[in-house]
Amino acid sequence: MERLPEDCITHIISFGSPRDACRCMVLASIFKNAAESDVLWDKFLPPDYQQVISKSLCRPMTYKSKRELFFKLSRPLLIDGGLKAFSIHKATGKKCYMLSARELYIAWLANPMFWHWKPVIQSRFGESVELIMTSWLEVEGKISTRILSPNTMYEACLIVQVAHHRAYGLDVLPFEQNDGWLEIEPGEFYNEGFGEKEVKMSLREVDGVHLKGGLLIEGIEIRLVSIVVNILEK
Repeated sequence: MERLPEDCITHIISFGSPRDACRCMVLASIFKNAAESDVLWDKFLPPDYQQVISKSLCRPMTYKSKRELFFKLSRPLLIDGGLKAFSIHKATGKKCYMLSARELYIAWLANPMFWHWKPVIQSRFGESVELIMTSWLEVEGKISTRILSPNTMYEACLIVQVAHHRAYGLDVLPFEQNDGWLEIEPGEFYNEGFGEKEVKMSLREVDGVHLKGGLLIEGIEIRLVSIVVNILEK
């Protein structure tokens, strides 16, 4: 290996994952320069990363290397006027998105008797929309497969909070706890990457007879399926 030129080592490492590259950096000094090279980390970045950055709220984005840029993009980046959040998965470089509540169709959203907007410090968007009262709960989001990573299994998850002192009628919703936010059971889909399709994600309870309220909606997160993430993190 010591006789191999650095660009050959870089090429070999590029067949692995970003996590493999980070491991190579600490295994041996011979790998360090190759595993830090811009050529390598440019391959791990999504092909359209420059277009994504151009839509960011925090322009210009400064970085000294493609590796630094990769890890900056692994944290949520607000794009499209703050209506979406973009990030890349650290272990794989796959693209993930979150649609804010303002990007969703929510039945009766325009009626202040049923919903109202409120600032939420913990939200990556700085706000959520709170359900005041309804028996007809319908939330829908959509995303183009063109902006997602090809050959990737995704899950879509509605991210919410419950205003406990104002909440009622929500016991039928399948919640799972995650860092102070709650997740309503995700649906899964596979993005082949051929052509452009529209994926629709929805939660509906349109024939309910019981009133419900006190639900805060942050948005819908489109991310790698949990089972894949758990395997990669072992």
